[in-house]
Amino acid sequence: MADSEPGERNCDNMLKMLSDLNKDLGKLLEEVERISVQATWMAYDMVVMRTNPALADSMRRLEDAFLNCKEEMEKNWQEMLNETKRKQ
Repeated sequence: MADSEPGERNCDNMLKMLSDLNKDLGKLLEEVERISVQATWMAYDMVVMRTNPALADSMRRLEDAFLNCKEEMEKNWQEMLNETKRKQ
C-alpha cells in the first residue's frame, strides 16, 4: 500500500501543531492565573497594611526575630558540625 497522501500528512501535521499549541496555551493560561492570584494577594496585603500600620511593625519585628533565630541556629549547627569533626 502506498504512503499517505501529501494532503493527509499536511492535515496530520496541522492537527499535531494545533494540539501542541492548545497545550502551550493551557500552560500559559495556568501561569497567568497563578500570577493573577499572587498580584491579588499582594494588593490585599497592601490594603491591610495601610489600614493597620501596627501590622507592618509587627511583621517587621517578626521577620527580625525569625532572622535572628535562623542566624543562631546556623551558628549552633556549624559549632556542632565542627565539634563532631574534631571528635572523629
